[in-house]
Amino acid sequence: MSTIRFFHAADLHLDSPFKGVSSMPAAQLKSLRESTFHAFQSLIDYTVQEKPDFLLIVGDIYDGEDRSLRAQHKFQQGMELLNKHQIPVFISYGNHDHLGGKWTRFQLPANVHVFDKKLEKKHIRIGQQDVYISGFSYKERHVKDSMSSLFEEATHDDALYIGMLHGSLAGDTTHAVYAPFTKDELISKKYDYWALGHIHKRQVIHAEPPIVYSGNLQSRHRNEKGIKGFYDVSLEKGQSSLSFVPTSSIIYDEVICSCKDIVHANEWFEAMDEVIDRFRSEHGAGVIEVLLTEIDIQTQSMFEATPMDEWLSMIRENQEFKDPHVWVQSITLEMPEMIEMESSGLTEQVLSVMENWDTQEWKEIVSDVYQHSRSSRFMDKLTEDEYKDIEQNARAFIHRELTVKE
Repeated sequence: MSTIRFFHAADLHLDSPFKGVSSMPAAQLKSLRESTFHAFQSLIDYTVQEKPDFLLIVGDIYDGEDRSLRAQHKFQQGMELLNKHQIPVFISYGNHDHLGGKWTRFQLPANVHVFDKKLEKKHIRIGQQDVYISGFSYKERHVKDSMSSLFEEATHDDALYIGMLHGSLAGDTTHAVYAPFTKDELISKKYDYWALGHIHKRQVIHAEPPIVYSGNLQSRHRNEKGIKGFYDVSLEKGQSSLSFVPTSSIIYDEVICSCKDIVHANEWFEAMDEVIDRFRSEHGAGVIEVLLTEIDIQTQSMFEATPMDEWLSMIRENQEFKDPHVWVQSITLEMPEMIEMESSGLTEQVLSVMENWDTQEWKEIVSDVYQHSRSSRFMDKLTEDEYKDIEQNARAFIHRELTVKE
């Protein structure tokens, strides 16, 4: 038996719309909207350079079931380049680009195999090694039933078996639940590698055999923080090696700026520039949220003198012509307990009421925004973490406003 090498990618979401960043300057906004294509090109370039035995793409190549013409054209060009270099590609479509959508078809080259809506098993031979790759494409957006039972159990001891599954680990509700499976179900099939898609956070569910989410190639919003990419996998019977390959052209992340001993605005701007420049040197272009820490009474008074929107606007202006560009999406103050304890009376009454609100009550509070006829269609559904952020920001605002007035 010999070692094979392949790449495992998923969730390209080509031509994703990138909601919530409309205030970004036009040039930077264009770069952001091109970032899924740049990440895809990084995958193609690396594949051509390294020439693996094959490439797996496990669902959600496109961001929507109607598959934009531009996204399909870019993808088809990438596949043609891999065909030129004789690199096979195996594709399964997921819930975002299911087979039931309506789109103008492109003919993919002969090196590409697209799995049908019924589970298939493809056999290829790499040197002296037999490899069986099994997978399926979503026939419609909502595949709620488990599909793991349809995968045939491995029967040839000398062959390598790989499963491609775009779906959810049972019990994980971070994404919409589709084609749920359990780790034990997959292990029972005796496969040598499970290539997973759908969850945008890369993670190894099980080491041997590897059951792996590669994550997406490019972050698309604040809930997809960190470096994104795909896995370079070397596999032989009973042994595997995974190497993560970054592809993000723009990185979403949170950075911390200490405000210790800062009492003047120029000191704060210098501290912010240092933090952002450090991020830029480490990661390149990015969209960041800044958390201000170690705030004392004097620093708090400095911020209260000017609305936070103006501080944010000035930081963006300072960064506008630096390359690569880092966009500051938000600035949040981490209010220390010793400052919070100084509030009393009205402040405490308001906060005590807020503490008893559950998620449903917070939804009702922000409902007016989502019912707005023009803005609501551009807004994503808020997550539990985002509701917590709203609560924290509201608490900070109350401390700033009511404490001073008391």
